[in-house]
Amino acid sequence: MKKIVLMTCAAAVLSGCSLVPDYMRPDMPVPQAWPQGPAAAATPAAKDGQSLWTDTAWKEFFTDPTLQRLIQQSLDNNRDLRVAALNIEVARATYRVTQADLLPNLDANGSGSVARTPLNASRTVPATKVTARSYAANVGVTAFELDLFGRVRALNEQALEQFLATEEARNSTQISLVAEVANAYLTWLGDRKLLALTEETLETRLKSLELIDQSFARGVSSELDLAQAKTAVETARANRALYLRQVDQDRNALTLLVGSPIADDALAGELDSMRLVEDLPVGLPSEVLLRRPDIAQAEHSLKAANANIGAARAAFFPSISLTGAAGYSSRNLSNLFEAGSGAWSFGPSVSLPIFDAGRNQANLDSAKASRDIAVAQYEKSIQTAFREVADALAAKGTLTDQMAAQGRLVEATRTSYRLSQARYDHGIDSYLNVLDSQRSLYSAQQELVSVQVERLSNLVSLYKVLGGGRN
Repeated sequence: MKKIVLMTCAAAVLSGCSLVPDYMRPDMPVPQAWPQGPAAAATPAAKDGQSLWTDTAWKEFFTDPTLQRLIQQSLDNNRDLRVAALNIEVARATYRVTQADLLPNLDANGSGSVARTPLNASRTVPATKVTARSYAANVGVTAFELDLFGRVRALNEQALEQFLATEEARNSTQISLVAEVANAYLTWLGDRKLLALTEETLETRLKSLELIDQSFARGVSSELDLAQAKTAVETARANRALYLRQVDQDRNALTLLVGSPIADDALAGELDSMRLVEDLPVGLPSEVLLRRPDIAQAEHSLKAANANIGAARAAFFPSISLTGAAGYSSRNLSNLFEAGSGAWSFGPSVSLPIFDAGRNQANLDSAKASRDIAVAQYEKSIQTAFREVADALAAKGTLTDQMAAQGRLVEATRTSYRLSQARYDHGIDSYLNVLDSQRSLYSAQQELVSVQVERLSNLVSLYKVLGGGRN
């Protein structure tokens, strides 16, 4: 039995040739520097000793305590992230299965049989009834493939790369989740501010309606002024209902991302006080893009497809399998393990493909085409990532200026509204001019809130597309 075990173990460690093509990372299909158009922001490179955001914890970017609690709650409870983590366990188990194929499986089995030959079927002279018994206990290896041409190792390498790709997919899911929670919270803050602005506008318009109604009763204001004032009030009421609905829907979306109910006292903060890190060390495209988990995932998938070519090539060569067993055999169970009962068997088998109607060649062609598809997908993921970073940098360079200009517009329209109201009060202008100025002010204030949210969301997007902190 020791000889059989030693023979199978020696066969297991035979080093066969590898038919997997040498992997070469495709060249970056994007420029070596970020776009520097008129809208692009300055892109600070990482200084000596300064880490890129792929190596930085997300808490260093999202410093708001409320937002930190929401993000942490989502990392603990979000179901999409939980599924991504469980997918890693599935891929890890699959890799362990293929890894086990590199070594022989030892099985122990015992058997016993009893057969009776009747008198009329006996071949002995004189005829006698015969009862035959046999018992066996063996340890052996069944159909262990000698990986002389690297087929099993290629499949093992493919499973490993798929496992690593699944890990990167989980990292990508986490970064996306952090960004989604941040954007959902910013949207909720923005709509809540718009609701407060609408309620303030409604209150102002109600006061104006009350004054015009009194003036109409005294015959000072016209019925047209009264109708226009009522129109302004109902418009504000309709907007208030809209923002009430949006605030509740924003909270529902945030609850789904967080994965558990959010207490009322857990939502605190104002849009005007929200601060995010703006001076992100960007670095060169090759430094940033290759660190993104989605690109790392695409590269692992490419390596898996490359390894599959080796397995397809190995199918053209002979396949050698070993089957062996060693143990004891006896006609009586009582002396099964006594001296002289030893038994063994050894049966190698060789399979050489001769004619398969082109099946192996078709499998190889398919594997090569799959590898070429993976190359194209890898290059496309880099191009998409480059575009996302470039867009975020272009937005960052303009949104700050846009918000400053919008703030000045709000002040200008507020002055216009104040002067229009004064001219109407003195009978110089009609109430239509007041309504136009009031609508312009309200619209400018709404746009300012939208730009505030957009600027902060752009910083969140920049954090995400630069690879995000994973811790």
